[in-house]
Amino acid sequence: MALYRGLNTCTLRSHRSYSILCKSYDSCSLTKYPQVNEAPKRLLFWERDRKGGYDTKEKVSTLQHIRKGLREVKSEFKLLAEEAKEFLATDPLLIARPGETDLLWCFNDPSVIEQFVTTSDSDHNEGYSSCGFHMSPAGRALFHGYLDTRVPKDGRIKRAGYCALRSQRIRKAFKRESTFNWNLYNTLVLKVRGDGRSYLLNISCEGYYDITWNDIYHYVLYTRGGPYWQIAKIPFSKFILGSKGRIQDKQTRMRLDRVTHFGITCGDKINGVFNLELEYIGLEFDPTHDEEFAYEMYKTDRYIVGV
Repeated sequence: MALYRGLNTCTLRSHRSYSILCKSYDSCSLTKYPQVNEAPKRLLFWERDRKGGYDTKEKVSTLQHIRKGLREVKSEFKLLAEEAKEFLATDPLLIARPGETDLLWCFNDPSVIEQFVTTSDSDHNEGYSSCGFHMSPAGRALFHGYLDTRVPKDGRIKRAGYCALRSQRIRKAFKRESTFNWNLYNTLVLKVRGDGRSYLLNISCEGYYDITWNDIYHYVLYTRGGPYWQIAKIPFSKFILGSKGRIQDKQTRMRLDRVTHFGITCGDKINGVFNLELEYIGLEFDPTHDEEFAYEMYKTDRYIVGV
C-alpha cells in the first residue's frame, strides 16, 4: 500500500512539474528553456546556409550587407523573371530518347568556360603545379597546365602534383542553390582530344549530413594522343565512391537527382605539360545498359574496420 501511494505521489509530482513547465513556456521566452526548439522562419527569397557557421571568417556589417544587396537586386530580379518564364513555358522532359545526347556544356563560347574554375596545389602553397581553362585555337575549351610532383620542404606536405577543373555551383535567382537532375539518363558522354594521359572524372552529389559533403564519385578517363577527337561514353554505374581521395569500403549508388558539381583532375604523377581539349559534355540514355551498380554493395560488421 505504501509503494502504491509512493507511485501516485511521484506521478502527481511529474504532472505538476509538466503543468508548471507549460505555463512557464507560455509566459516566458524560448531562450529561458533551451531544450524547446523553435521552427526556423521561411522568408521569400532568403535560405539559410546549409553549412551553418562554418563560413563565418569574414566579418561584414549590416550596412555593408544592405549596400551589396541593393547593387544586385536589379540583376537578381531579371533572373527571377527568366526563371518564372522557364517554369511556365518549359515542357518537362519525361522521356530521354535512346541514342540522343543531351548537352550539358558545349564549349563553343567563352561564357560557358566561365562556368568552371581551376585549382592546383600551388594555389594552396602545397606544390608547384599550375593550370588554366581557356579557349583553344580550334574554338573549343582547353584544360592545360604543368604538373609538378615536387614536394615542398616544409615537413608538412607528403604528396604533391594535382590540377583540377570543376564546375561552379548552379544557382537560381537571389543566390539560391540548385542541383542537376540526371535521373532520366544512365551514361555520361564526353567528346575530348587528349594527350595520352589519364584523367580523373569527378561527380559530386549533395548529401544531407556534413560528413558526406566530401563524397565524390570517380572514374578514370583514358585518352590517346594525336590530332583525332574521341567520344567517351561512361555509365554512371561505373563511378566509384570516394571521400577525400580515399576509396570507400561501403559503396553506394550515385544520387543522380542531387548532382552539384562535375570536375576533371590531372594527377597521374607524371611531370610535364598536359593538354585536354573539350568540345562538349552531355548525357545519354542507353536502353541496353541495365546495370544499377558495378561494385559490391555488402554490409560489414561494426567491429570490422577497413583501410
